[in-house]
Amino acid sequence: MNQAPSQQPSDSSGAAPALPSAEPGSLHALVLQSLDDDQAQDIVSIPLEGKSSIADHMVIASGRSTRQVAAMAQKLGERIKHSGFGNVRIEGLPAADWVLIDAGDVIVHLFRPEVRSFYNLERMWAFGDAPPVAAA
Repeated sequence: MNQAPSQQPSDSSGAAPALPSAEPGSLHALVLQSLDDDQAQDIVSIPLEGKSSIADHMVIASGRSTRQVAAMAQKLGERIKHSGFGNVRIEGLPAADWVLIDAGDVIVHLFRPEVRSFYNLERMWAFGDAPPVAAA
């Protein structure tokens, strides 16, 4: 799946924007759904396929506190393992300001909002394209 992230407009009922699109049943879809279920904020998915060999997707999201960031990271690691995608590597849990989850084809960065705005990974990984737009 090689499509740019985009924001889905809410419908007339005022529903929240939809998650970035992902192949159903894929690791990418599992990551996006898990973060949405755990009330992550400003979920952005950046397609890396053909642009970098480190992964096919980079997902960036925020949590309201270090406690929420740590809990989302731990739950995501468990969900990935229990869904048969193998073990993940998690870095940054002790401080939980910025937690990196390496799930192989999907790299996930979870931040507290202040830390996320300081590092601005979305802009860094835009590859000269328009910067990705938050989807949730």
